Amino acid sequence: MAFNFPEQYRFADSHEYAFLEEDLVRVGISAFAVDQLGDIVFVDLPEVGDVVTKGQTFGSVESVKAVEDMYSPISGEVVRRNESVLSSTEELQNDPHGEGWLLLVRPSEPSQLQELMDASSYANKVAAN
Repeated sequence: MAFNFPEQYRFADSHEYAFLEEDLVRVGISAFAVDQLGDIVFVDLPEVGDVVTKGQTFGSVESVKAVEDMYSPISGEVVRRNESVLSSTEELQNDPHGEGWLLLVRPSEPSQLQELMDASSYANKVAAN
């Protein structure tokens, strides 16, 4: 299956993405990860005001197949979480790079974005799987 990854997004090895929007970073999981999980039944996210740390667990996603931890692609403070995904996982399932985003984070170190893979590198990585 071929996936289209937004060019302006950056990706972690663990399949989370980060997208800088003005001074905040939108965080979610890639379409590839959603596809691998299958039917998602539950998402657990941190509270607004919580601090996430790059490379550390920030929540989990549960599917009919498994429960997988999600790892933050960037460090910072959670300023918003996508409540609609928490109440209904369809947006995450159907549009992970758009309406299915998970968190908005005020980054403590915006330069961490440059340490993530660009869309082309990430596409090559998942194509090899």
